[in-house]
Amino acid sequence: MSRALRPFFVNVTWGAGGSTATKSLELAEMCQRQLGLTTCLHLTCTNMNKSLIDSALERAKAIGVRNILALRGDPPRNEEYFDKGELEDDSAGFVRAVDLVKYIKKKYGDYFCIGVAAYPEGHADSSHPETQDPKVDLPYLIEKTKAGADFIMTQLFFDVKAYEDFEDLLRNDESGVFKTIPIIPGLMPIQSYQILRRTTKLSHASLPEVLLSRLDAVRGDDEAVKAVGVDILSEIVGELQKRKSTGPRGFHFYTLNLEKAVSQIIERCHLLKVTEDSDEDVIEVVEEISVINGTSKPRKARASSVHSDPRNRVIVTKSSGHRSNSIYEALETDAGLPTDGPTRAVALAISEGEGTLGREATWDDFPNGRWGDARSPAFGQIDGYGVSLHVSVPEAIRMWGHPTSSADISAVFQRHLSGELAQIPWSEEGLSQETGTITKELLELNKKGWWTVASQPAVNGLPSSHGIFGWGPRNGFVFQKPFVEFFLPSNDWTNLKKKLESSTSTEDITYFACNSQDEFESSDGKSLNPVTWGIFPGKEIVSPTIIEGVSFRSWAEEAFAIWREWQRVYKPGSESANLLGKVAQDYWLVNIICHEYRDAGMLWRLLGQE
Repeated sequence: MSRALRPFFVNVTWGAGGSTATKSLELAEMCQRQLGLTTCLHLTCTNMNKSLIDSALERAKAIGVRNILALRGDPPRNEEYFDKGELEDDSAGFVRAVDLVKYIKKKYGDYFCIGVAAYPEGHADSSHPETQDPKVDLPYLIEKTKAGADFIMTQLFFDVKAYEDFEDLLRNDESGVFKTIPIIPGLMPIQSYQILRRTTKLSHASLPEVLLSRLDAVRGDDEAVKAVGVDILSEIVGELQKRKSTGPRGFHFYTLNLEKAVSQIIERCHLLKVTEDSDEDVIEVVEEISVINGTSKPRKARASSVHSDPRNRVIVTKSSGHRSNSIYEALETDAGLPTDGPTRAVALAISEGEGTLGREATWDDFPNGRWGDARSPAFGQIDGYGVSLHVSVPEAIRMWGHPTSSADISAVFQRHLSGELAQIPWSEEGLSQETGTITKELLELNKKGWWTVASQPAVNGLPSSHGIFGWGPRNGFVFQKPFVEFFLPSNDWTNLKKKLESSTSTEDITYFACNSQDEFESSDGKSLNPVTWGIFPGKEIVSPTIIEGVSFRSWAEEAFAIWREWQRVYKPGSESANLLGKVAQDYWLVNIICHEYRDAGMLWRLLGQE
């Protein structure tokens, strides 16, 4: 069988190990077998041992996944930053993406279609930003291609000229290895102004001034930002479609699980062919590859462009026993709000506007990452980067030094609040103007050793056009409940909890608390707490920011994982590593919401009690 790119429609990332890897492979299997969507598995190899790599590849082969995007992942740390006991002997050799490409080719031959990553504007290393140049990366990309890469997928970009120059650089390279290889441009639909700025900063992708000015003009109106973003991405796709291509021109969309903008771009740019011989909208996928019993042959596939889960399915009860056909049947819990937490079926139904919950769902219009609704299909997908410090080891040490006491850690947080530090492990950005209005209160908490990672001041009916607090359509009014989230020692949490529960304003406070052992405490663990909402002409009340138990516990797991990432910056057994390890073990993450948004000082007075 000759090597050929098998068109795919779903990307699944694997590389974290443990339960995350298992869930990713289960998702790949569902997409591949149950939904009939050709899948590309993203496989990161940095610091992964051979047995895990083998497990992922064998599972991919078993479920029929033929496309593998071979990635390095986070920059590998030097040997001195690892506890050698944590790594197995068979982990040696997987340091760069090319090592993974060579391994797959050696073990599986031409069975897998292997992709590699490329950076149209150059790969950025935060410790050596001056080396961000695609020509610097070229030797590595040549090496990966010669090792057996079948296609190239690029990092996201918004500068079309930079991409065109990059593609020309590859096609005309004297090595000749890029003459006919498919190059798939990576595009990120603009879901919100803040997500755009954050993601382009993390990926070091430039934003042309002409595009930024269009977005700046509507930055306070989330719906307008999304609409302008669809225009911008459609224009970019149109420009790329005009270029001559050695084969079919494909596109990779970084969707972040938000479908509305992507759907509009695909429809506007006519990227999918739609048949007219059916009563419903049906997408015809041409030249899709079907893998049957280890062989490959082209076929034409038809799939509904409308989500069918749980729509158009028979609802059955758990008590009914055997389910005759799970494709056409849905459990009753999948047709409404589940008692134990959201399911994917419910999320899809709500995203289509079904029922009361669907009419209230705003996650695809106002995507606010983990502070959004935990039922959202985009929950927790702010940028897709996962748990990471987002900086190299030398850069982390330069910014945060070698802490040897809790006072040293407090100093890091205080320097960030005062603007001296550009970022801390839990925040890659400086303070917003909004946070600046409560800097004094936050500094007081950090001086006590209560390290703040998220907060929000009270807002009572300010215009949606307000320069600091405004958002959403014009001629509206916005509101906010004050909240603060911070790490504090277990003894301090025990005392603070008693104060919160004995306060005369108990009904005005909701708290959530969790530690690294997954112990969870709350004044009302099942409550949904809108902390940001807006009233706009011709609309129902919009509540884009919600804090509740499911999302908090999910975030707490990630937040404590970041402590461990910071700990690994330092040599095992060092004073700094030991300190950070003890903090992760002893401290609690606490979120306190004050429902009395008309009293801007109530939350801070309560936390200031002795």
